[in-house]
Amino acid sequence: MKQVTSSHAPAALGPYSQAIEQQGLVFCSGQIGLDPSSGALVAGGVEAETRRALENLRSVLAAAGLGFHDIVKTTIFLADLRDFDLVKRIYGEHLSPPYPARSTVQAAALPRNARVEIEAIAIKRG
Repeated sequence: MKQVTSSHAPAALGPYSQAIEQQGLVFCSGQIGLDPSSGALVAGGVEAETRRALENLRSVLAAAGLGFHDIVKTTIFLADLRDFDLVKRIYGEHLSPPYPARSTVQAAALPRNARVEIEAIAIKRG
């Protein structure tokens, strides 16, 4: 088991890793819209938070030598499911076919009062 860490994504907020690599699979912890340099949630609501969460996820994947095309499964957590269409559109701007499997759920609350959190599982090919 290998810990994956990126200085271009927010440091873990507790006792967990940004990602763990095991037998060619990379399990990325959920990313919220935290600015990695300030540690603060980005301003601009769910759209800005979604874009920043995806950039944070991209940075963690890059630290493992991977990109969005290597993702096989994502889970999106929303504070309000009414934001689903907007988040889905932004998500679709970053990922391309064949799209990974995805689940989206509404959560009662997210860390730091975030509106969106995205986690992923990626695979190293070859």
